[in-house]
Amino acid sequence: MFSPLEQLEQSLIEEFIRGKGYDPQKLAEVPAGVRAKLLIEASVYASGKLVEVEARWHYLGDVHNRS
Repeated sequence: MFSPLEQLEQSLIEEFIRGKGYDPQKLAEVPAGVRAKLLIEASVYASGKLVEVEARWHYLGDVHNRS
């Protein structure tokens, strides 16, 4: 079972892959070099988005703690 952050990461990776015109369920059909590059780019994209989510979460916590 995936944690909520793992689920979000997986969704972001799939979103990126779809945005590049590929079906995440059919990556095995993509040539290995293209697939590797795509997965690296998707991972970097997802990592950046997760950092953004975490920063917003901390910001909201700070705002609530000041109240």
